[in-house]
Amino acid sequence: MPYFALFYDVVDDYLTRRAQFRDEHLGLARAAHARGELVLAGAFSDPADRALLVFRAPDRSVAEEFARKDPYVIHGLVARWEVRPWTVVIGNEPDAGPARGAS
Repeated sequence: MPYFALFYDVVDDYLTRRAQFRDEHLGLARAAHARGELVLAGAFSDPADRALLVFRAPDRSVAEEFARKDPYVIHGLVARWEVRPWTVVIGNEPDAGPARGAS
């Protein structure tokens, strides 16, 4: 199944404005993770200007629908968002661990 990266460009005062929407945003993210759609998610820091959410889904519409429902997007904390297909080369095997003998 393919991967899709959802990039958020957040507004300058994102950190101060997010508190009132954070629980709803995290609930949406946790539900997507429980369904197996959202693999990883988090914000960049220093500067706190972007976020990255990685989806594994049949098509990009899953990530796009997430963004459209996200309270951060709805309430203007996200200035711009973009979904891009992501070709995973290493780590795509669900049960693959570190190579034997690696240090």
